Amino acid sequence: AVVSSGINAEYGHYFKQINLSWTMSDAFNKAAEEVKGLKASPTDDEKLALYANYKQVTVGDCNTSRPGMMDFAGKAKWDAWNSRKGVSKEDAEAAYIKLVEELKARIGMA
Repeated sequence: AVVSSGINAEYGHYFKQINLSWTMSDAFNKAAEEVKGLKASPTDDEKLALYANYKQVTVGDCNTSRPGMMDFAGKAKWDAWNSRKGVSKEDAEAAYIKLVEELKARIGMA
Protein backbone atom coordinates (compact mmCIF):
# COMPACT_ATOMS: atom_id res chain seq x y z
CA ALA A 1 0.00 0.00 0.00
CA VAL A 2 1.11 3.52 -0.74
CA VAL A 3 -0.21 4.98 2.51
CA SER A 4 0.67 3.70 5.95
CA SER A 5 -2.19 2.90 8.30
CA GLY A 6 -1.16 5.72 10.68
CA ILE A 7 -1.95 8.53 8.22
CA ASN A 8 -5.21 10.40 8.52
CA ALA A 9 -7.74 9.25 5.89
CA GLU A 10 -7.89 12.75 4.39
CA TYR A 11 -4.15 12.84 3.79
CA GLY A 12 -4.09 9.20 2.74
CA HIS A 13 -6.35 10.07 -0.19
CA TYR A 14 -3.96 12.88 -1.14
CA PHE A 15 -0.98 10.52 -1.19
CA LYS A 16 -2.91 7.93 -3.20
CA GLN A 17 -3.69 10.63 -5.75
CA ILE A 18 0.00 11.50 -6.00
CA ASN A 19 0.91 7.84 -6.52
CA LEU A 20 -1.78 7.53 -9.20
CA SER A 21 -0.25 10.53 -10.96
CA TRP A 22 3.21 8.95 -10.89
CA THR A 23 1.83 5.69 -12.23
CA MET A 24 0.01 7.49 -15.02
CA SER A 25 3.20 9.31 -16.00
CA ASP A 26 5.07 5.99 -16.19
CA ALA A 27 2.30 4.62 -18.40
CA PHE A 28 2.43 7.78 -20.52
CA ASN A 29 6.18 7.48 -20.98
CA LYS A 30 5.78 3.83 -21.95
CA ALA A 31 3.06 4.70 -24.48
CA ALA A 32 5.22 7.49 -25.94
CA GLU A 33 7.96 4.93 -26.57
CA GLU A 34 5.61 2.22 -27.86
CA VAL A 35 4.00 4.49 -30.45
CA LYS A 36 7.39 4.68 -32.20
CA GLY A 37 7.27 0.90 -32.74
CA LEU A 38 3.97 0.59 -34.60
CA LYS A 39 4.04 -1.59 -37.75
CA ALA A 40 2.53 1.17 -39.86
CA SER A 41 1.96 4.88 -39.57
CA PRO A 42 -1.28 6.08 -37.95
CA THR A 43 -3.67 8.21 -40.01
CA ASP A 44 -3.10 11.96 -40.11
CA ASP A 45 -6.01 12.52 -37.71
CA GLU A 46 -4.56 9.96 -35.29
CA LYS A 47 -1.14 11.62 -35.52
CA LEU A 48 -2.73 14.98 -34.74
CA ALA A 49 -4.57 13.51 -31.74
CA LEU A 50 -1.33 11.97 -30.46
CA TYR A 51 0.50 15.27 -30.97
CA ALA A 52 -2.19 17.36 -29.30
CA ASN A 53 -2.39 15.14 -26.23
CA TYR A 54 1.40 14.81 -26.00
CA LYS A 55 1.82 18.59 -26.06
CA GLN A 56 -1.01 19.08 -23.55
CA VAL A 57 0.74 16.67 -21.17
CA THR A 58 4.28 17.96 -21.63
CA VAL A 59 3.64 21.72 -22.07
CA GLY A 60 0.05 22.43 -21.03
CA ASP A 61 -2.27 24.77 -22.89
CA CYS A 62 -1.08 25.99 -26.28
CA ASN A 63 1.24 28.93 -25.64
CA THR A 64 2.38 29.91 -29.13
CA SER A 65 0.94 31.98 -31.96
CA ARG A 66 -0.86 30.18 -34.78
CA PRO A 67 1.51 29.59 -37.71
CA GLY A 68 1.14 31.55 -40.94
CA MET A 69 -1.35 30.67 -43.63
CA MET A 70 1.16 28.80 -45.81
CA ASP A 71 2.33 26.51 -42.99
CA PHE A 72 -0.42 23.93 -43.43
CA ALA A 73 1.14 21.22 -41.26
CA GLY A 74 2.04 23.72 -38.54
CA LYS A 75 -1.50 25.11 -38.50
CA ALA A 76 -3.02 21.62 -38.30
CA LYS A 77 -0.77 20.74 -35.36
CA TRP A 78 -1.44 24.07 -33.64
CA ASP A 79 -5.21 23.69 -34.13
CA ALA A 80 -5.12 20.16 -32.73
CA TRP A 81 -3.13 21.22 -29.67
CA ASN A 82 -5.21 24.35 -29.11
CA SER A 83 -8.38 22.21 -29.23
CA ARG A 84 -7.14 20.52 -26.02
CA LYS A 85 -6.96 23.85 -24.15
CA GLY A 86 -8.18 23.44 -20.58
CA VAL A 87 -7.78 19.64 -20.56
CA SER A 88 -5.91 18.48 -17.46
CA LYS A 89 -2.56 16.75 -17.75
CA GLU A 90 -4.12 13.59 -16.33
CA ASP A 91 -6.98 13.57 -18.86
CA ALA A 92 -4.59 14.24 -21.75
CA GLU A 93 -2.33 11.41 -20.54
CA ALA A 94 -5.29 9.04 -20.35
CA ALA A 95 -6.44 10.00 -23.86
CA TYR A 96 -2.92 9.54 -25.24
CA ILE A 97 -2.48 6.14 -23.61
CA LYS A 98 -5.92 4.99 -24.79
CA LEU A 99 -5.18 6.00 -28.38
CA VAL A 100 -1.79 4.26 -28.34
CA GLU A 101 -3.43 1.07 -27.02
CA GLU A 102 -6.07 1.28 -29.79
CA LEU A 103 -3.35 1.79 -32.41
CA LYS A 104 -1.34 -1.15 -31.09
CA ALA A 105 -4.42 -3.37 -31.30
CA ARG A 106 -5.35 -2.20 -34.81
CA ILE A 107 -1.94 -1.70 -36.45
CA GLY A 108 0.29 -3.95 -34.35
CA MET A 109 3.86 -3.54 -33.22
CA ALA A 110 6.86 -3.96 -35.53
